[in-house]
Amino acid sequence: MPNRLALVAFLTDDYDRAITWFRDVLRFVLLEDTDMDSDKRWVRMAPHKDAETAILIARAVGAQAQAIGNQAGGRVGHFLVTDNFADMHAHMLSHGVHFREAPRHEAYGVVAVFEDLHGNPWDLIEHKNPT
Repeated sequence: MPNRLALVAFLTDDYDRAITWFRDVLRFVLLEDTDMDSDKRWVRMAPHKDAETAILIARAVGAQAQAIGNQAGGRVGHFLVTDNFADMHAHMLSHGVHFREAPRHEAYGVVAVFEDLHGNPWDLIEHKNPT
């Protein structure tokens, strides 16, 4: 089997608040929420149940807390692809998501930068259909 990227860590200060945000705002599904030792949980969420890559919601401990809201050093570090930009954009706006820009059309499709619950920048993208 070839290598694959299974999980990407997402730092938060509160598991339940992050779960709620990903579920309600980004329409992710909760794949797993397992209690571990010492108030630690193994929480996996993804855009759909069969997604190849998921997010591991990780509660920051100690110095890790400094990276909450700055996971990629201020640049876009996550890219959410949708097949219906207008619907997803409207849904996110109705949930109070802050978009840093209006949707813009690029050679590859439509895109807009938004902030997650901690202020990390993400791209919302709908790729053009190949012709």
